[in-house]
Amino acid sequence: MSPSEITLLMHKMGKLAKDAASVLGYARSEDKALALSIAAESIQDNKTKIIEANLIDIEFSMSKSLSASMIDRLRLDDGRVKAMAESLKVISNQRDPVGQVLSEWSMPSGLHIKRIKTPLGVIGVIYESRPNVTADAGALCLKSGNSVILRCGSDSFNSSVAIHSCLVDGLEGANLPAEAIQLVPTKSREAVSPMLSMIEYIDVIVPRGGKGLVGLIQREARVPVFAHLEGIVHIYIDKDADLKKTLAVILNSKTRRTGICGAVECLLIHKDVVNSIGREVIELLIKTGVRVNADENLVFINGTNLATSYNWGKEYLDMEISVKTVGSLDEAMSHIREFGSQHTECIMTENDETASTFLTRLDSSILMHNVSTQFSDGGEFGMGAEIGIATGKMHARGPIGADQLTSFKYMVTGNGAVRK
Repeated sequence: MSPSEITLLMHKMGKLAKDAASVLGYARSEDKALALSIAAESIQDNKTKIIEANLIDIEFSMSKSLSASMIDRLRLDDGRVKAMAESLKVISNQRDPVGQVLSEWSMPSGLHIKRIKTPLGVIGVIYESRPNVTADAGALCLKSGNSVILRCGSDSFNSSVAIHSCLVDGLEGANLPAEAIQLVPTKSREAVSPMLSMIEYIDVIVPRGGKGLVGLIQREARVPVFAHLEGIVHIYIDKDADLKKTLAVILNSKTRRTGICGAVECLLIHKDVVNSIGREVIELLIKTGVRVNADENLVFINGTNLATSYNWGKEYLDMEISVKTVGSLDEAMSHIREFGSQHTECIMTENDETASTFLTRLDSSILMHNVSTQFSDGGEFGMGAEIGIATGKMHARGPIGADQLTSFKYMVTGNGAVRK
């Protein structure tokens, strides 16, 4: 398709999505729940077809020499397909956010005022690699009464087409407009630019992908954006940290899945525990196959590499990590403020006062105490899934679930009240 044809296609999709949103915005909760339940069953019934499509995507991506962590983000198997279906069931059973009364009050003038949750309208989701985003984003938008235009990456195109078909099964089975969840039917990057400027149709853009994609969208979008640019995640090992907990949390935070945005990328170690907990943590990481880039106070540990300024504020998304010595909690927080991305930070300590200071004074979207940073995920927060993680400070922040895909309006009633 030519660029002009793609632009026409995107505007047609935008119009269909807006029309569908006007229906979905007042759809019955039970109809939306039914659509999600049918979609979950369809994913399970079509598991073989989805995995076969995914194998095509895997083969294509391996020909591009992507890293093992990037291939892992793309890969689907029986367990991951089952998890997708289960996420849809969880979302189906959640309380419908649309119409919830946020606050209610009366005025002496005779007005009775309610502030209630309403859908945003049309969501545009632009993502790379992870085909499960197709299911997660489609389900969360449907639950919150929004229609959605999904633009997947070329590496996950076949998988996403197969999953999208299951979502449409759900919509049609519940007599809801099939255009409420649309997948851009081309791999061309020319489809991205129109989405970023379709202010007459799209109410918000949610990007899921690497720094290049997200940075481009944040620079060029005329439509509001919920996004995080990078997941530069820190863990601070305090002088009062517990060795056993620290070893388990850090190993899981780095190595469980290195390619996700919640993977830890930098350790900050209090100087008082460098030769005890610090050494054991670093040696365990090296033994596990992690490349450790350490500052000058830590390179005495065999197997480390001397870190440079390049390593601070670096998102590896791989078996690699930066490690720095700090003299105090304040120094750790100062480093995080300078080099972090306001995504997720964690403190390992048995001192509740120190933990409280860390959690209170830092302003990242997710702050943790003695918890693996791999829990930075909407599904693990009880949202069923997430459409992304937002690190900005306007409206949605942190994992974006169905609740975060709503706005609100005021309903004002009276009995012939007039203003004096």
